[in-house]
Amino acid sequence: MPGFSATASRGARAVASGAVAAPVNDELVIVVPGADSALARRAAEAVCRELELNLASFHVAVAVSRPAGDPVDAHRASAEAMLAANVAAAQGQSLLSFEETGAYRILLPAMSEDPGELQRFHDETVAPLVAYDEQYDTELVRTLETFLDSDGNVAGTAQKLYTHRHTVRYRLERVKELTGLDVGSTDGREKLGLGLKAMKVLGILPPQGPITEPGAEGGQVPREQADR
Repeated sequence: MPGFSATASRGARAVASGAVAAPVNDELVIVVPGADSALARRAAEAVCRELELNLASFHVAVAVSRPAGDPVDAHRASAEAMLAANVAAAQGQSLLSFEETGAYRILLPAMSEDPGELQRFHDETVAPLVAYDEQYDTELVRTLETFLDSDGNVAGTAQKLYTHRHTVRYRLERVKELTGLDVGSTDGREKLGLGLKAMKVLGILPPQGPITEPGAEGGQVPREQADR
C-alpha cells in the first residue's frame, strides 16, 4: 500500500497541488481541495494514468464522488466514491464518476444505510447464478446481463456472446430454475436487473470461465437443433 499510495498521490498532486491521500482499509482516499468538479476529474485521470504506468500488472478502479462543500458531506462523498469504484471494477472500467453510474445511484441509500438489506436482495436474486457459475465454469450471469442489455432479444444476445441462440435460451431457462424468476416477465426482469446492480454495488465480481454447462457444448449446438 505505501508504494501504491505514493504513486497515486504523485498523480493527483501533479494536477492539484493541495491533494491529500490516505489509505482507508483496502482503499486509498484522495481529497482534492475546493469544489471544482472539473479539477477533481482531471486529478482522477492523472491518478489513473500514473497507476497504469507504474502498476501495469494490476487492475485499478479510480472513482470520483460529487464535491463535498461541507465536512458533514464527507461520509456521503465517501459512499459515492465507493459505489462508483465497485461498479467500475465490476464493469472493467479504470475510471468512473458517481454521476456516470446512472441507475446504480438509486442504490446509494441502501449501500450507505442498510448494506445488509442490499446483500439480502442480492442473495435472493442473482447469488444462485454466481454460485452456479463458480461451480460449473459457466456464464449465466454474463448471459443474463447481456440479455437485459439487449432489451430481452435472444438473437441479439447470442450475437454479442458469439454463441447460438439455443445456448442462450438454455442458459436463461437455467436462470429461471435457479432463481425462480422468469426473464419473460416484467417483474422477473426488473428483479434480476436490480439484483445484478446490487451485485456490482456490493463489489461482488462474477466469475469468468469457459462454457461447460450441459447442453451448451462450449457455445455450440448440434446442427439438428438449429431453428428451421
